[in-house]
Amino acid sequence: MGKKARLRAATTAARPKPAATGEIPVVGGREPCPCGSGRRYKACHGRAGAERTTAFVARPFEGVAGECDWVALREFVPAATATLRLTGKNRGRTVTLATVLPAAAPAISRADGEVLVALNTQAGAGDPSRSIGAAIEAGLAAEPGQPVEVDETATTGPRLQDLLDPDAAPEITVHDGFEFWLTGDADPGEWAGLLEQANTAAYPTKRLSSASAAYWCEMGDRHYLRWVLPYPENPLLDALARLHSAGHSDLGDGTRLLGTFRASGLLVPVWDLPADRTADQLEDPLTDIDKRLTEAIAADAPLTSAERRARDGLRTRQLTIR
Repeated sequence: MGKKARLRAATTAARPKPAATGEIPVVGGREPCPCGSGRRYKACHGRAGAERTTAFVARPFEGVAGECDWVALREFVPAATATLRLTGKNRGRTVTLATVLPAAAPAISRADGEVLVALNTQAGAGDPSRSIGAAIEAGLAAEPGQPVEVDETATTGPRLQDLLDPDAAPEITVHDGFEFWLTGDADPGEWAGLLEQANTAAYPTKRLSSASAAYWCEMGDRHYLRWVLPYPENPLLDALARLHSAGHSDLGDGTRLLGTFRASGLLVPVWDLPADRTADQLEDPLTDIDKRLTEAIAADAPLTSAERRARDGLRTRQLTIR
C-alpha cells in the first residue's frame, strides 16, 4: 500500500462515526463527512444543508459583463480560461477564470501570484455567483503557492456583481485541452494521468467572433452551433418561430435549428451542422441570422397560425439544464 493510500485508510478509520440516532454531526466543510462516505463534509451531508439554506437564483450571472459567455463557459464549453478584471478594493487586479480546475478545486493560488478560480466545482450553492465570489476572495487572500481554503457553502458575502468591473467583459481563450493547468516549472509526467482523463472529455470547441457567446463544437461525428442569447424567453421564442416559419432559421445548406435549452436563466438555440462545416464557415451566416433575429425580436404583430405552430414545436424540443 502506497503512502497516499495508507493516509486515506488511516483518515477513514479516524473519521467520527454518526450518532446512534442516525443524525450526522456538523463538522468543518473540508473535514471528512462523519457518515463515513469518504467525501468531505461540504460535498456530502454539508452540501445538502447548504442547498437548503442557500437561496436559488435562476439567473445568477445577470448584471455581469459578458453574461451570455459566462453561461456558455459554465454549461457547455469544456476547456477555457478568461481574464477577469476586478473593482472596488481590488481595482486594478485580475484573476483567471477556468471552466474547471484539477480535482474540481474551487480556486488555486500559484507560486507566481496568479489566482485561478473555477466556474464549475462540487459546491451545491443555489447561487453560483456567490460561490465564485467566495472563491475569488479566498484566492486573493491566500499566500502564493499555498492551498486556497474556500467556504463554498457560504450564504453571505459578495457576488460576482460586487467584485467585477462592470464595464470589462471577460477576455476568453478556448483551449483544446487542460494543459493550462500546468505552470512553467511543472513536470508534465506527474500530471499525465489526470490530463489524459480530463482531455478525453474536452471535445473540440471554437468561439465565433461574429456574434457574442456563439460556440461551434464537434461531438463524435456530429457538429453543432450553440448560441447563448440575452433576450427574455417569450420574445425570443416568438422571434425564432417567425424565422422558422419563414424558412429563415438555418445557417446555410444542410443546417437546421434543432431547438433550445434553458441554462442559468437564458435560452440557448442549437443548430445541427454538416460534418464538413467549420467554425470559420459559420461567421457570415451567423452575422446574417443575427440581423434577422434582431428584426424579428422587434416585431410586435401577433403570430400567425403557422408561426404559432412553429413556436409550439420549439417548445416541445426545449430542455432545462438548471
